[in-house]
Order: sequence, then C-alpha cells, then structure tokens
Amino acid sequence: MDLPTPVQIVQAYTATRAPTSNPTLTPSPTVVPPATVNPLVTLTPTPDPYVDLYLDVLKERSYGGGVFQNEGVLNGTIGFTRNLFKYRSEGLDLYGFINIPEGDGPFPIIFLLHGYVDPAEYNTLDYSVRYADALAKSGYMTIHPNLRGYAPSQDGENVLGIGDSIDLLNLIALVRQQAGSAGLLESADSNRIGLWGHSMGGGIVMRALIVDQDIDAGLLYASIHSNEEFNLSHFEKDGRGNEKVNAPARTLANMSPSSFLADITAPISIHHGDQDEVVPLEWSRDLCEKLKDLEKEVTCKEYEGQPHTFR
Repeated sequence: MDLPTPVQIVQAYTATRAPTSNPTLTPSPTVVPPATVNPLVTLTPTPDPYVDLYLDVLKERSYGGGVFQNEGVLNGTIGFTRNLFKYRSEGLDLYGFINIPEGDGPFPIIFLLHGYVDPAEYNTLDYSVRYADALAKSGYMTIHPNLRGYAPSQDGENVLGIGDSIDLLNLIALVRQQAGSAGLLESADSNRIGLWGHSMGGGIVMRALIVDQDIDAGLLYASIHSNEEFNLSHFEKDGRGNEKVNAPARTLANMSPSSFLADITAPISIHHGDQDEVVPLEWSRDLCEKLKDLEKEVTCKEYEGQPHTFR
C-alpha cells in the first residue's frame, strides 16, 4: 500500500479543517439620545419699581381724607396766631405749623415747602418761618408742613422727593375738604390756593402744579432742576438728602416735572440769587425759557449778590 506524500497529507488536512474567518466588523449604530427640547420661554419684562411714582400715575390718583388736627398753640406772634397741626398721609403722621391772620377771613392759603436741612438740625420753626410769618402779616393763611423725616413728622420712602409731593397733594385736598368748618381752617378760603417752595421744596411745588391744576399760583425760590437727571448728577445725594436713584433716563423722565411742563396752568414766579453756590442760577434761567417757549405765564427775577437763602 502506497503511503500519502507529505503534500497530499497537507492538502487533506487543509480540505477538512474549518476555515478561520475574519469577518468584517460592522460597527453598532451609535445611539444618539433624543435632543433636549427646550420649552418655549416667554420673557416677562422686569417690573418697573418706579412706575407708581410716574407723574402720569400721580395725576390719576385721588388725594385727601383724614383730619387736620390742632396740636396746640406755638410761640407768641403779633398780627396772627400760630398752631402746630397734624395730618396723615400714606400711613405717616406728619406735622407742621399754620399761621392764621387776625380777622374773619376768608383768607387765601399759601402752602410753604422748605428746602433741605440736615434733619438732625431741623426744627418746626426753622429758617422758612420768616417767609410764612411775612405772608401771614399780609393777610394770607400760611400752612407749612414738616416734610418726611423732619421731626416730629415720621419718615418714609421718598424717592426723588415724590413721597413729599404726594404728602402735599394729600394736604391740599384735605384743607379744601375742611375749609370753612370749625377749627383751624374755619377762615380758610379753599378757592384761593398758592404754593411756595425753596430749593428741594421747589421740586415739590412743580409736581403739585402739574398734578393739581386747581392751584392758583406757584413761587419757586432757588429751586432744584425740573429734570431729575441734573439733580442726580449735581448733588452728592439727590438734592433732598436721599440716596441716589439708579434708573434709566426714560424712567427719570417719567418722574421729572420737565417732561410735563406743558400741563402747568397756574402762573409761576421764579426767584434766584446770582451768588447761589448750592443750586446753579442757570437752572432757573433754563426753566424760565422753557416755560416762556410753552407760552406759560411766568415771571423771572434774579437778585444780585444773594446766596441760596437770601440775606
């Protein structure tokens, strides 16, 4: 029997052996997680924290209510009597003094708004009492509130002095409501009302003239600017001793009398000293020109050598 050759053995082995396969690797499909779907987001504008202080909003409010209370006689006077009064505004107890001329009346009323004084150094019969007294001796009933934070008046939020403006509008409405009734306002003539404001008080007067068009006349004495941007850039604080407001120009415009001068109907008298180192004389000049351009009834006077508070 013939034995197979080595070649035949190899061939036979190869033929019967299962082939070693190297299959082509097919990569598994990459599983992509479903995309995270962001729900439609509705952007809500940030509420304007100052909107309730806009002059357009103040014009739509109602004012007054409460009681004009007699808190007792103050120091002696000649030709008129002086009493401390109390009223409430925006939940605050506010005080001031009233000068009542001798006689039966009825007497026209002038509300006087004082300027900035360090509250720690202020007293009810401060520098502006001499103006109230002079007017009382000339036959005017003068009502002089202590502004917010000026003791014994309580303090409260007072952005750009608008809290003071609301307090004045409440006081004017209250006096109108109670004029002629028994008490301090028995001889008050609610049909003849004027406003007087010095420095920061001038800003309060401007707002009141814009909101309450039944006021008969306004006097500005070395007044702050009608545009709050000027006040904020000029004064260390805000011209009223408050912390400065960080608000966009559009917001400040909505709170500034300068944007609403066309709404003023009362005649205005503007007075400023040429040596004022607190409030620039140019501010009163600028206001005079704007009011004249709007054909408002305005009188403007400058006083040579006079500082912020006239000597």
